Amino acid sequence: MNIGEAIVLGVVEGLTEFLPISSTAHLLVAERLLGLPMETEEQKAALIGFTAVIQSGAIAAAVLYFAKDIGLLISSFAGGITSNSKRAGEEFRFALAVAIGCLPIAVVGFALRDVIRTIDEHLLTVGIGLIAFSAVFVIAERRGKQDRPEKSVRPRDGLLIGMAQCIALVPGVSRSGATISAGLLLGLDRVAATRLSFLLGIPALLGAGALGLKDATGNTTGAGATAVATLVSFVVGYASIAWLLRFVSGHSISAFVPYRVALGIAVLIAALT
Repeated sequence: MNIGEAIVLGVVEGLTEFLPISSTAHLLVAERLLGLPMETEEQKAALIGFTAVIQSGAIAAAVLYFAKDIGLLISSFAGGITSNSKRAGEEFRFALAVAIGCLPIAVVGFALRDVIRTIDEHLLTVGIGLIAFSAVFVIAERRGKQDRPEKSVRPRDGLLIGMAQCIALVPGVSRSGATISAGLLLGLDRVAATRLSFLLGIPALLGAGALGLKDATGNTTGAGATAVATLVSFVVGYASIAWLLRFVSGHSISAFVPYRVALGIAVLIAALT
């Protein structure tokens, strides 16, 4: 892999990891458009390892952007465990919701890790996921009351949104799209649903990265190219987080549907022909 290809994949990872358009789908398409070799198991493992490494750039961007929130979550959770008065507070309930919301993806993702890896290889699944799940965006926007702020989040919300995050293990669905849609259907406003989606996504992405460490250690795509792609992923990822939070404050997530459907159709045509 040369530096130019690494930059392209770094931009794709950073841009699509947090937008509701599926980073898995875009990376699979980009890798094929670039003509990267993936005929042998060794070549496939190298790309999986490369993806696991550059994803850490996007994770680092999310951790930096939400550093203050993460610190508050940890302190609120720890305080609630040792204090009855703090346990009754909104901060502890929100922290507990995030903690509980991380459990479903941890269990399902680990149990089905080999199945997920196989599914990710098929563009047909990607195309179907992009198109089919777009309907959920529209339903969530139309049926969600969006009258609940972030301080109203409860452990039950965290569990249900965490379960929705598991659906995003199907390539093309989009992790952020699934969790934001679930939040809207539970009545959360867009900004609250999006922020909760990001906070739930950080542990999920860290777990996915940890599972990919084995492949990452055997990565043969080149240390220089990998480092450049990771840095690009970090910069673009940070910018995409800031942009999306501003965007959802005044726009529907249904705005992403035409692009998702168009890309899904293009992927299906390419896969079938």
